[in-house]
Amino acid sequence: MDKTMFDKGMKIRREVLGDAYVDRAVANMNDFNKPLQELVTQYCWGEVWGREGLSKRDRSMINLAMIGILNRQHELKAHIRGAINNGLSKDEIAEVLLQVGIYGGIPAAVDSFRTANEAFADLDAEKK
Repeated sequence: MDKTMFDKGMKIRREVLGDAYVDRAVANMNDFNKPLQELVTQYCWGEVWGREGLSKRDRSMINLAMIGILNRQHELKAHIRGAINNGLSKDEIAEVLLQVGIYGGIPAAVDSFRTANEAFADLDAEKK
């Protein structure tokens, strides 16, 4: 593991997903899934999200579309939170999810909108 890139990835991961989400992921690490957590942090967050070619905002929009099309609702919920943290509005997220419906299928969009509503409700509850 490249410690420098891991640390860079952890910083970006926390900025995008929030400390609480990352703290839960780290707390759930064990001998079995630790290599995956290290891989995700170093390569996804450090190597790719850490590149200068796209803004975090743009990366969030791309992730919402891809994860929505893949119908990975747990990850989508986390990345909706990240998209809000990276400056996307609810209206912009809805536009991305409409694209999911056209290019990935209406069932994926229906599930994605449902997940987005849950994520927005969670975020609103945290503000109270």
